[in-house]
Amino acid sequence: MSIEVALVGNPNSGKTSLFNALTGANQYVGNWPGVTVEKKSGNLKKHPAIHIQDLPGIYSLSPYTPEEMVAREYLIHERPDVVLNIVDATNLERNLYLTTQLLDLGMPVVVCLNMMDVVKKEGKTINLDKLSYGLGVPVIPMSVVKNQGLERVSKLLTNQETFTIPEPCEYDPRLEAALNEIEDVLHFDFTMKNQRWYALKYFEREALASSELGLTTQQTKEIEELIQLTEKIFAEESETILVNERYEFITQLIALSVVTVDSFQYSLSDKIDRIVTNRWLALPIFALVMWFIYYLAIQTIGTMGTDWINDTFFGSWVPETVGSWLQAAQVADWMQQLILNGIIAGVGAVLGFLPQLMVLFLCLSFLEDCGYMARIAFVMDRLFRKFGLSGKSFIPMLIATGCGVPGVMASRTIENEQDRRLTIMITTFMPCSAKLPIIALIAGAFFPHSSWVAPSAYFLGMSAIILSGIALKKTRLFAGETAPFIMELPMYHFPQLQTILRQTYDRCKSFVKKAGTIIFVSSIAVWFLSSYNFRGQSVAETHSILAGLGRIIAPVFHPLGWGNWQGAVATITGLVAKENVIGTFGILFGNREVSENGQEIWQVLRGTYTPVAAYSFLAFNLLCAPCFAAIGAIHREMGSKKWTWIAIGYQCGLAYLVSFIIYQIGHVVFEGGTLSIMTYLAGFVLIALVYGIIKKPMAQKESVVSLSLEGER
Repeated sequence: MSIEVALVGNPNSGKTSLFNALTGANQYVGNWPGVTVEKKSGNLKKHPAIHIQDLPGIYSLSPYTPEEMVAREYLIHERPDVVLNIVDATNLERNLYLTTQLLDLGMPVVVCLNMMDVVKKEGKTINLDKLSYGLGVPVIPMSVVKNQGLERVSKLLTNQETFTIPEPCEYDPRLEAALNEIEDVLHFDFTMKNQRWYALKYFEREALASSELGLTTQQTKEIEELIQLTEKIFAEESETILVNERYEFITQLIALSVVTVDSFQYSLSDKIDRIVTNRWLALPIFALVMWFIYYLAIQTIGTMGTDWINDTFFGSWVPETVGSWLQAAQVADWMQQLILNGIIAGVGAVLGFLPQLMVLFLCLSFLEDCGYMARIAFVMDRLFRKFGLSGKSFIPMLIATGCGVPGVMASRTIENEQDRRLTIMITTFMPCSAKLPIIALIAGAFFPHSSWVAPSAYFLGMSAIILSGIALKKTRLFAGETAPFIMELPMYHFPQLQTILRQTYDRCKSFVKKAGTIIFVSSIAVWFLSSYNFRGQSVAETHSILAGLGRIIAPVFHPLGWGNWQGAVATITGLVAKENVIGTFGILFGNREVSENGQEIWQVLRGTYTPVAAYSFLAFNLLCAPCFAAIGAIHREMGSKKWTWIAIGYQCGLAYLVSFIIYQIGHVVFEGGTLSIMTYLAGFVLIALVYGIIKKPMAQKESVVSLSLEGER
């Protein structure tokens, strides 16, 4: 017989880490709120009959956010056999609020006190027997990070006889009397286990306006009279009464079971935060950290592996070995050209950057798991709030450094519709893993001794996000109040090696998978179009189909400094997948591999573009519309073709203007170019963009705020 187990807990309580430990599933573990947007499932190790659902991290069962909706709907309608409530033992008061709601659901609950090792370091003692007695449910001490207490959880799940339905929390006798009377009005049989839950929801006025239970007008009237009478007795609104009663219960429970040392002292996390979240030091430290990460990935360690793969593995071993096999098999010449100059040259050029990506992903996973990235969201909230967004918008942007698709999807955690749409529009300005090969190509080929180029691409994306937010928030489309941002800063801890290696592996796997599918097909298409003309005849690249199409659109990019057909074609194929830019160059510039040491294709690039033009090319491909997959995600999250086209149009338009300014002004300043009408036009565009940032916001009409019942939302 199978049983259903639900993991429920606050964000950063260790819920998803426990899920990974119990099931062995490869799940993504983040150290900031909002990672688990949808529920994930798995089976208990060695017990396939025990099915475990990993629900989103939530603070309560009130449906304010999409995550809470997912959790509440599952618990109310699916009714699992047992609920594992993961509680952060270092912050009982906040975590136990959700516990009190779970007890009222009338389902077996097991409280898992996580981070007990941290509690011990803080000098606190929790009497587990008293806590268990007060809650009326089993309480298991554990530390997922140190693999403590997991065996006891597994044994409890395999022994179903211990699952008992707890009694609901008892509050003030006057409130209990009102709830009991509401239960008497709700005389239905099919949800008897949820009787107290529905009574509470009606008392909070959350269900009065709904037809969920099909109450008659008379029943609704009776409940309303009971609520009004209770409010008169307590001299407070019904929802406030219940919240206060829950926290009063929690306060008494903590006083009963927790012993705290009187002496106050800063924890290690507090001492670190006094530096890394300092008003003046936070952003410089973040900039230094990101520079160091990109320096390791692109300039030093990552480059060693990339050099070997490009120069040795794909430079000689693979082409020579495959070439000899093809000749021995007497394969047709055109097929040999397709395999060697199309597939191997295109896909190999992209896979050559895998070592750099591995170093980058490993460093980012380390920062995420240790707790530093949560601090960055907190720090960025101060900055983001100045241009109309909250720190919650930084979370999708942070996720987008790996891939734009989950970054865009993470925006669904933002409640305010205007803020959510604005976040979707600007999130993909962050350099994702697909853009890293372009950054590495330009930095290595044109600026091999300048460590600032790669980090500057990252901060170019950040600047585009910040300045776009400031300007767009002053328009009619996005004007409005900024949504509040509340998040918990998790305790610093040394990352689990298994976790960061799994995250790095998953991200690299996704990159290689894309190279083996989308880029594989794209490389074949680019090779064919660059090798044949419209009559199907084999010709030189300059007379090919691709060259003809490229020359048609190339003049559009001429003011940006790279208006030749190769650059135009590479940019267009980059819309399929950004890595295609490198694969396309690998095919178009002599069917050779991209090399980090400045030879082969890099020499051709240096002879084709100037450094400023190359940086303009980099800026355009960083800021323009993302790949087709990310565009699809934008369309799904926007839920509108109109808003999707607005987002794409803004991204491409801003990319063009920024690249135009970079080349026209940079060419004069750094390369001794002559002033022209285009230079003055670039200056005018720059002034116009600055004006859009510094102008006063549009005057907004006063809005009438109407209060409605929660059940009507």
